[in-house]
Amino acid sequence: MGVSHGSRVGAVPVWCGSAGLYGGGSPHYGTGVGESAAAAAAGGVHGFPAVLTSFIGRAGSAREVAGLLGEHRLVTVTGPGGVGKTRLAGEVARAVSGRFADGTWLAELAPVQDPAQVPAVVAAALGVREQPGVPAVAVLARVLARQQLLLVLDNCEHVIGAAAQMCAGLLAACDDVRVLTTSREPLRLVVEARYRLGPMALPGPGEAADAGGSEAVRLFADRARQVDAGFALNGQTVPVVAGLVTRLDGMPLAIELAAARVEALGVTQLLDRLDDRFALLTAGDRLAAGRHRSLAATVEWSYQLLEEREQRVFRALSMFPGHFTLEAAEAVAGQGAGAVVLRLVDCSLLVPPRAGPDGRSRYVMLETLRAYGSGLLADAGEQDGAAVALAGYAVEVAERAAGGLQTSEGELAAARWLDAEDATMAQVLAWAVDHDAGIALRLAVALAPWWFLRGRLAAQYLLLGEVAGRAEPGSAGWCAARSWLGTTARFSADLAGALGHFTAVRDAVLDQGPSRVLADALVGRSTALRELGRIAEAAGDARSALALAREAGYPGGEALALTELSQIAMHADDLGSAVRLGRQAGQITAGIPGRIGRACTTGLAGALIEAGDPAAAEGVCAAALASFRDAGHLENLTQLLGRMGEADAQMGRVEDGAAHLREAVQIAARIGFWFELLNNLDSCGYLCAAAGRHAEAITVWAAYAALSRHLVITETPAMARRRQQPLRQAREALGPDRARVAEERGAALSLATAAEYALVLTDPGPPQPAGKLSARERELITLVAQGRTNTQIAAQLYISIRTVSSHLDRIRDKTGCRRRADLTRLALTMGLV
Repeated sequence: MGVSHGSRVGAVPVWCGSAGLYGGGSPHYGTGVGESAAAAAAGGVHGFPAVLTSFIGRAGSAREVAGLLGEHRLVTVTGPGGVGKTRLAGEVARAVSGRFADGTWLAELAPVQDPAQVPAVVAAALGVREQPGVPAVAVLARVLARQQLLLVLDNCEHVIGAAAQMCAGLLAACDDVRVLTTSREPLRLVVEARYRLGPMALPGPGEAADAGGSEAVRLFADRARQVDAGFALNGQTVPVVAGLVTRLDGMPLAIELAAARVEALGVTQLLDRLDDRFALLTAGDRLAAGRHRSLAATVEWSYQLLEEREQRVFRALSMFPGHFTLEAAEAVAGQGAGAVVLRLVDCSLLVPPRAGPDGRSRYVMLETLRAYGSGLLADAGEQDGAAVALAGYAVEVAERAAGGLQTSEGELAAARWLDAEDATMAQVLAWAVDHDAGIALRLAVALAPWWFLRGRLAAQYLLLGEVAGRAEPGSAGWCAARSWLGTTARFSADLAGALGHFTAVRDAVLDQGPSRVLADALVGRSTALRELGRIAEAAGDARSALALAREAGYPGGEALALTELSQIAMHADDLGSAVRLGRQAGQITAGIPGRIGRACTTGLAGALIEAGDPAAAEGVCAAALASFRDAGHLENLTQLLGRMGEADAQMGRVEDGAAHLREAVQIAARIGFWFELLNNLDSCGYLCAAAGRHAEAITVWAAYAALSRHLVITETPAMARRRQQPLRQAREALGPDRARVAEERGAALSLATAAEYALVLTDPGPPQPAGKLSARERELITLVAQGRTNTQIAAQLYISIRTVSSHLDRIRDKTGCRRRADLTRLALTMGLV
């Protein structure tokens, strides 16, 4: 469920927490969470870091892997650590992005410690919101089943079983998804094509004088020139470099680490010292591959060149699972660590900084080096101390950001700050659940508003329940966690559960006098009661919440209580009171930024539309649209766009209404906000009626009615009354027979197909067949539109899966419809479903 306005399905959200009212992404540095669903689903490259160095020596490998992706749906690039698997995968993804209508997407698995979290991390990377009680892989399969994209899973080796299981499930359910993984070992699935990435090409025997053309030498020279502009390959340096890269077995990471020392040592000393270090490590694991020993020697050698204080900082920094700032480094590694960070960058033990989502310069330790540093940290007995220091830093950041989320000038910056710290927050929270219940509670409560803002709160329901269960009942932390549990349950359509959580908080603080916590709990109860149909009880709680908020000097609570009373007035068909109460809430929120204001804005817009004043509703929405987009709260944004589309439709502005509703439908479908999608279907009916598309209006309204009955959703009297006249006119224009056909068509649509139908209705240029389709081809796209997978189609038609794929490829060639969603829209356009 999500935010709603008065006449619409659902209701205004309850924003709860001990410090006031909150709203709860992307942790990756690619697609921003504030983008629209249309932008998020567009083709292109998503989530991959910026390319800062030239790609040398792997062009042939890139072409071969790209070729494998053309033939196989799962390709795994294997090889030892430091061989360049990640870089190769990024280059391939960029090269083939044009093949995929929905682009190429990166999910980085290196920070994942718990294999069970693999699907959740992938969902976050793709911007797919999780749902409580539904496995993340099932949610992923539902969303990706209608998309055509390449998913790149980087660094799978430590979660290989979970990655393999997820890939098997996605490939079975999503026919147009292909997967490229990197790992030190294959996933060992039957459908997997493997590509072993070996060392870079080395000079052959007797070729030292002409070695400048070899891959490994060219890589060393390129990286050496980055640290020493005067470095050049000549008659003196080429043989030495050839010997050096040969000693390093052509491993790119080892070569780059060595090249970083050219300015300090020169290539001759570099080779000499490297030889000494190899000799020291020959007593290591004799069963390990030679390349592994060489890479370990290079890392060990780089570490030993550091001073003792620098070594200590390097070990401590290995605690960070992802990017970190100088401030974070000093919080974990101690005063003065910032200067050491700069030294570690010079030594290629840290990646040079780049701006994160929050604009701060952030460093990162390559995974191979981080694993090495973690081992040293444990051996030195410093792991527990570093974990405690990192936890302290995480709590401080989360609580400061939570405060910023409540201010208009600080909300966007605070949200982006937490976006950048996502990997650290997840690691610390997992540690705290096992080691420090107090830290776990503080961190979860502080992060809850950001989770809600980013559409990730539902996935934290079990964790919130666990930390609340360990807290003292009635304490501030307990109340905040239970309030967020109530909000989560309500948005997940568990109204009884939501009522239980809010009631527990109310009972715990009822005898403590007026407070924000009590006012929030009563608004939460009112929302749940109203949606359960208990209108009189809901009104009583809302009025009590309003009085308490005023007595406690809590304007945000007062605004939300007024908005809830506005919702209740609409259910009582008192539209004048609904608008009046909504405007009162708006006057209060003019001085209250953030999530509270957005909730009240969508409520007021809905009340105005119900009251027959679409122009006023349009003005409210237009004034707020930019701030809604900046906030990146997709639930709020899709609601606002839906209200704008409906206002446009009522005023006869079909083109504007179609654009607004199309974006609203795209967002709602992507995040699984099905209640708001139903609102959008209703609005599409008015859009079609205004355009004289009578059959389409009847069809979409029939779909809305059937799906509403299925989901046991009721509407306000004004909502049902307003539809009567345009629906009657559409039926009269068509006549009884054609109207009945249109109604039967709409009633048969599933929710997912209805979403595609709404996109067809709002698309200025829906897909048209480029050539005549055969009867079998029409049958195939009909089955695709009904949600069948290739396997299901093959079984139903008694043909092979390969034959189904071949038929669909020919249809794509004829029509230009590349995604399954495009094929669905084609079938809808042709009237096949």
